[in-house]
Amino acid sequence: MENKEKIRVGITHGDINGVGYEVILKAFSDPTMLELCTPIVYGSPKVATYHRKSMDIPTSFSIINVADDAQDDKLNILNCTEDELKVELTKATPEAGKAALDALERALEDYREGLIDVLVTAPINKHTIQSETFQFPGHTEYIEERVGDNKKALMILMKDDFRVALVTGHIPVKDISSTITKELIKEKISIFHRSLKQDFRVDNPRIAVFALNPHAGDNGLIGTEESEVIIPAIQEMVAKGVQCFGPYPADGFMGSGNYCHFDGILAMYHDQGLAPFKAVAMDEGVNFTAGLPIVRTSPAHGTAYDIAGQGIASESSFRQAIYTAIDVYRSREVEREIHARPLRKQYYEKRDDSDILKLDQED
Repeated sequence: MENKEKIRVGITHGDINGVGYEVILKAFSDPTMLELCTPIVYGSPKVATYHRKSMDIPTSFSIINVADDAQDDKLNILNCTEDELKVELTKATPEAGKAALDALERALEDYREGLIDVLVTAPINKHTIQSETFQFPGHTEYIEERVGDNKKALMILMKDDFRVALVTGHIPVKDISSTITKELIKEKISIFHRSLKQDFRVDNPRIAVFALNPHAGDNGLIGTEESEVIIPAIQEMVAKGVQCFGPYPADGFMGSGNYCHFDGILAMYHDQGLAPFKAVAMDEGVNFTAGLPIVRTSPAHGTAYDIAGQGIASESSFRQAIYTAIDVYRSREVEREIHARPLRKQYYEKRDDSDILKLDQED
């Protein structure tokens, strides 16, 4: 890399039959994007060329074989396959799944080697990507297992100050109640609280916690998870100094606009949190994986097979995913710098009748 100061954004191409390359190429059709970062797309130059020509996207790119060859003022596409990939727009194919996994594995390998700073993932098909090495319900779980350093991930969907996190993610609805425990809720609140402080520079975050049952259980008439699990978890986190409130019925909370008064919302399950989020912020929403050493984001939308190849996909969410990855990386750099240079210890020295503030002389 010529310029080590510029943040190196690794980008995986996702499903080659969806809108991944379209939103990537459109995002970097704006040359000012190259002033913010050095983008390295893990994928296939031939497939990128196919998408560019078929939709007449004027974005140019450089072809590289290793991340160290990336040029700062170019969109760089790192070839992750020697196979001739067949693009079948709008279709879910095993070939596209394998190409998505090859790109993801290469990007994570380069991250471990320190060759990229952050990761932005284009959408995958969760079915076609399954293999002997990928037996996960999605990106989040796979990345946690590969580069999580035994830390737990938290999925956060966000747009500006509107942030929704999930206690449970990609699991069947029938398993939600048995999966939610007091300890799991406390774990997710703790990760959320830490991320709001570290990644988004919120000094004293306020977190709203959703109920599981309609009307928050209605005093036990519609369920007891609130009184037996969720409320005790909230109380224990409050005792630790975390500002968390609830449990709130999701419908009334969102309908009344109360989400505007909190720094984050913790939903109990996938659709409870993501349905209202995407109704409000789909076009520019970002999926951020909190809690892990790696900074990883993705657009809030999926492969969008229904519009793939038509040239009408919006790149706004993907561009916001890049912005968010850069902002979070910089926030963490600031925090690392603060901890590397802590304030010297202070103490009061009693002399005669006056208290004089002294600085510890130790460096």
